[in-house]
Amino acid sequence: SQMNKIYLLTGSNMGNCRLQLKKAISIIEKKIGKVSRQSGLYQTAAWGKTDQPDFLNQVLIVETNLTAEQTMQAILSIEKQMGRVRTEKNAPRIIDIDILFFGKEVVLTENLVIPHPAIQYRRFVLVPLNELSPNFIHPVLHESNHHLLLKCPDKLDVKKK
Repeated sequence: SQMNKIYLLTGSNMGNCRLQLKKAISIIEKKIGKVSRQSGLYQTAAWGKTDQPDFLNQVLIVETNLTAEQTMQAILSIEKQMGRVRTEKNAPRIIDIDILFFGKEVVLTENLVIPHPAIQYRRFVLVPLNELSPNFIHPVLHESNHHLLLKCPDKLDVKKK
């Protein structure tokens, strides 16, 4: 089956975040595929629900032969395995894994939207994306990660750790 190059965003703001992100990589390699590149770690204020600790975020490039749907199922099982409990929206969490891009695929189903619909609005997503792949063209917006970062309206501070 075909190998897909996908971009995942990992994030944590509970406990030892650095350790959680490291652990996420090792489980992703078991359940989804080889992590071929990883961005630096970025610290950013919590988005949407601000009365909580800062997040540590990282973008991973993963090579998988799973489909987008299978990848989403694997992510849910990884989050569960790592102790993520999905409670209220934007609550603190041990681990959060999002699919940003799935190759050049555009997926619009009831429970899956790829590319992730908020990429262009979130500096904490665009900064690590731009670090790894500044020239990757967003398959819906037809603009590079670099250009999207330059235009990004979000002014939240994103600090490299």
